[in-house]
Amino acid sequence: MIPRRRFLRQLATCSLGWGLGACASGRYLRASGSGGRVVIVGGGYGGATAARYLKRMNPDLTVTLIEPQDAYLSCPGSNETIAGLGDGEALVRSYDWLQQELDIRKVTAKVARLERSRRQVVLQDGAEVPYDRLVLSPGIDFRWDAIEGYDEAASRIAPHAWKAGPQTALLARQIRSMPDGGLVLITAPPNPYRCPPGPYERASLIACYLKKHKPRSKVLILDAKTRFSKQPAFEQAWRELYGDMVEWISSEKQGRLERVDAAARTVETEFDTFRADVLNVIPPQKAGLLADQSGLTDSSGWCPVDPLSFASVYDPAVHVIGDACQPGPMPKSAFSANSQAKVCAAAIVASLAGEPPAEPLLINHCYSFVASDQAISITGVYGYSPDERQLTIRSSGETPPHGDRRQEANHARAWQRSFRKDVFGY
Repeated sequence: MIPRRRFLRQLATCSLGWGLGACASGRYLRASGSGGRVVIVGGGYGGATAARYLKRMNPDLTVTLIEPQDAYLSCPGSNETIAGLGDGEALVRSYDWLQQELDIRKVTAKVARLERSRRQVVLQDGAEVPYDRLVLSPGIDFRWDAIEGYDEAASRIAPHAWKAGPQTALLARQIRSMPDGGLVLITAPPNPYRCPPGPYERASLIACYLKKHKPRSKVLILDAKTRFSKQPAFEQAWRELYGDMVEWISSEKQGRLERVDAAARTVETEFDTFRADVLNVIPPQKAGLLADQSGLTDSSGWCPVDPLSFASVYDPAVHVIGDACQPGPMPKSAFSANSQAKVCAAAIVASLAGEPPAEPLLINHCYSFVASDQAISITGVYGYSPDERQLTIRSSGETPPHGDRRQEANHARAWQRSFRKDVFGY
């Protein structure tokens, strides 16, 4: 771990000229004239960033963004909605600026399949979209067969709330309706998983709501892991802010999660049975279905990529970014997807011009709110190791247990505004 001041200098240097998130050689920033067709499937933080930076690096590219939603619903911020600290409208991200200012073609449609041998994206209505390079940013899917008793139908009773939208609203309503003295039980998944929304931030913000409105209630986290990110800072905040209202139990103590009965709101582990008033089951995860159906995943369920370009190891014309890819130690966060999208965009522009990709330096920075006005954070810088041919951690840092959480919250709010502008342009 490097001293925080030196680390922040490095972070600032990396951000110059690239917005937030990634460093590489700047020689492609003004590249133009080579043209080419790039299609992006998935309009979340990764896909939208890729679209914006491809056009910024080479305005002559034809960039098409395929996304089934008219507007994107952000997972970052959804825990605040669940805890009554923001409404659903705050999660909406429009594509208008990207279309109007950068001439990015937005296609609102679902993809039926990829025909990689013909370099075609086939939509559900049968239309075909050709590409020279494809960027796939499909997010995550759930392993519905991983927990006995918990499938998609059960999630409509015991929500996962891991994709923003109706599930977020359902969990929020259940917490509002819960009697004072009730138990909110969250099952946290094994690594790797999408974050945000993070289960520990969620527990914190639900506790923040309960402390004010239902002070005899409790939040229990049953974790498939034995430790988690920012654990010392989270646990210190829970003790100071909520006393014994938040309890975390690791798999070392309760063993594996074996069974869920959504109707009865019960969870069985190897050693005990728990009954909740509100049950939030976050299932184990894998790459989005389209990646799996297209033969781009390995036995882990995630997409292996070359971290120099984020090209699939199975198809150099297809790049996979964001939650679906597995580029080494980077977490599956919105900031990671943003960093990866910029490196990917630079590599595509270089490739279409007959140039090799530059050696990248990527950043991830994650804020977690522990109360409405308090937050903690963790940061990592990742570089390419030619010997290992993968990304390795160059430096990292996180909020200490007794850090200034109010100042972190101010930084988090400023970051949210800057990040939205960096990705969606407004």
